[in-house]
Amino acid sequence: MAAEEATHRPPTHRLPTAQRPPATSRPDVSVVVPVYNTLRYLRSCLDSVLRQTIGPHRMEIVAVDDGSTDGSGRLLDRYAAKHPGTVRVVHQANSGGPAAPCNRGLDLATGRYVFFLGSDDRLGPEALERLVAAADRYGSDVVLGKVVGVNGRHVFSDVFACGNAVDVSLFDSALPWSLANTKLFRRDLVDRLGLRFPEDMPVLSDQPFTLAACYHARRISVLADYDYYHAVRRLDARNITYRSRIEQRLVSVERLFAYVADLIPAGARRDAVLRRHVGLELANLVGDDFRHLDRAAQERVHATVARLVRRHVTDGVRDRLGIEARLRLGAVTAGGVDDLLAVIEQDSGRGVPATVFAGGRWHAGYPGAPARWTDVTDVRADWLARLDTVDVSWADGHTLTVTTRSPYPRFATEAGPMRMLAGPVVGATRMDAGDPAGRTFRTDFALDRLLAAGGQRHPVRAEVDGGHGRGGAVVRAPRLAAGRPRLLRHGARLYGVAATVDPRNGQLVLSVVPVTVGQLVGRLRRRGRRGPATAQTSERGPAGAQASGRGAEALLGRHGHLEVRGAAQVQPGPLRRADQPHHHPGAGGAAPDQARGVRVDV
Repeated sequence: MAAEEATHRPPTHRLPTAQRPPATSRPDVSVVVPVYNTLRYLRSCLDSVLRQTIGPHRMEIVAVDDGSTDGSGRLLDRYAAKHPGTVRVVHQANSGGPAAPCNRGLDLATGRYVFFLGSDDRLGPEALERLVAAADRYGSDVVLGKVVGVNGRHVFSDVFACGNAVDVSLFDSALPWSLANTKLFRRDLVDRLGLRFPEDMPVLSDQPFTLAACYHARRISVLADYDYYHAVRRLDARNITYRSRIEQRLVSVERLFAYVADLIPAGARRDAVLRRHVGLELANLVGDDFRHLDRAAQERVHATVARLVRRHVTDGVRDRLGIEARLRLGAVTAGGVDDLLAVIEQDSGRGVPATVFAGGRWHAGYPGAPARWTDVTDVRADWLARLDTVDVSWADGHTLTVTTRSPYPRFATEAGPMRMLAGPVVGATRMDAGDPAGRTFRTDFALDRLLAAGGQRHPVRAEVDGGHGRGGAVVRAPRLAAGRPRLLRHGARLYGVAATVDPRNGQLVLSVVPVTVGQLVGRLRRRGRRGPATAQTSERGPAGAQASGRGAEALLGRHGHLEVRGAAQVQPGPLRRADQPHHHPGAGGAAPDQARGVRVDV
């Protein structure tokens, strides 16, 4: 973005900038780490910064303990004592969110650039050196390095698909889908704009900060040539659920939309940014989890979403939404809570509805739904791409097969070529010879390709390209129940490979989740304390097991069927219809199409 353009933009929200402490030798970059109860991951996080090739003389770590109760604060103090002049630690009472510790760290930071790092995440060894060099070379105010997910954490990666980019626009790229604050920011830009994190937003508080920085930046650069930021999905997390945080989310989403409207004038540029917030934050409020709220909460969510749609969703935004978000938000504005619940029940319980034809128009056949929001004529290709999963199974030891079906009777002749993707992995799709109507397809996903990406969640979607144009939609998995995963080795690591369903939107996900020796040994030891049948496992602790796939496989070979629970929330395992009986192999061995008896809740 040209510097002269920024002078014509509306002012951002300004908060007083605290006086930073004087620096006798200013570091190139300050790494701000807000910390709250992440002891299990904190050491790895801090070590990843201390091992940066940029060197300790060119950086500082400012860690803010936000009232941790698990010993994280004491660990920070030990690091500060061991690395004086590099690690600075401050402690404060718990603030209830990440905004306040980020602001405190920003007040204390002295570097020419500032980088925000989650205390359960970590950096690649060369990350800071590469980021600072790029910012200096290109004159960039904001630099985004490639982010990769760890332990199956999902990250939006489209912005990295085209490789390195010196100058990226906020308005005609995938950047709005990557608005976390895990970027390098030029300190002069932050000070000139008076940027701070809004502490009245319990969640999503990094997005106004990042949006304002990107909107006013002279240049935004994207680096996709290295794994800069490793975003870790916490295996020990007891995630706060959608239900318990719904009030916080409502407040934060409303304030986020107001912030965008205040920052960016109405028009195509605002629509380009709002497309993300409408399709993600707003649509998620009326996802499948909506049905689990109590009635009073449902009424509040419905009223808030309807108000925001009417106020901010222009035709330009609506026309670029995914088919599911478009239909859900249409249901909100056209009807009441019960109408929305009927749509959710259809999607999550019965599957894709039939297509209704009236007056030459196509309509989504939701029972009792008014025609004014079910019209899908202009997005027929997206509508045709909506498929239901009817089975997921192991075809052999190297292939996971997903079987999908379309309710549209002329799918074979009108949809055109169809392909299925699990994240970036394209499957091999063929028509099911057993369906003469040509509406059922089998797609094989090679496990070596899924494993090559490491620990990832791969959301499954379908794409069509026929007479009605090119379209795509997420693949849902109604009425399917999780089975067992398959434990597989890739290099020196073990992974649980499985299919699961995203509870927020019902989307089928192929999950590749690391399984560590520590997890296996820990669970075996706890089971040993609960009963004599597995007591023998307690005699072998982590010191006796090799930290490799071979060590874990040895444990599995000794103890047969093992259930490992509580590590996280995704249940990997082949999916079948809930009413379809599962094969339970006897003690003599596993069934040919099943893993060697390991279930891992990740």
